[in-house]
Amino acid sequence: MSELSAQERAERSAAAMWENDHASQAFGMTVEAVGPGQATLSMVVRKDHLNGHGSCHGGVIFTLADSAFAFACNSHNTLTVAQQCSVVFAAPGREGDRLVASAREVTLAGRSGVYDVTVARGDGTVIAEFRGLSRTVSGTHFDEGTG
Repeated sequence: MSELSAQERAERSAAAMWENDHASQAFGMTVEAVGPGQATLSMVVRKDHLNGHGSCHGGVIFTLADSAFAFACNSHNTLTVAQQCSVVFAAPGREGDRLVASAREVTLAGRSGVYDVTVARGDGTVIAEFRGLSRTVSGTHFDEGTG
């Protein structure tokens, strides 16, 4: 059997994660794209995502960014968890907006990684900027020795 490419590894890792990611699924997220050290997820803001101001709850936006971060930092088929995350909100999301979270690996050194995620509306307006620090733990998403 030939060795997996980095792209194939990222896609298989994402598929394995998505199967049990009930939180992202419940929020209505979709995995748009994955690659080595990167991921793009989207979701449409629903009525049950709104806060008392009628805008998308910050926790929902954080969750979308956190999910994109998770798929990006787990794309190397190593179990990886969040070590620390922060978010800066720039603009509100409104009901019906399609939000897209684009995550990219800034650096990966040993067991620690740094990832940046931009959350934007469909018109390109940046909603939030998120930074996540990751830490690998033992284990993999799938056995690379099997087809």
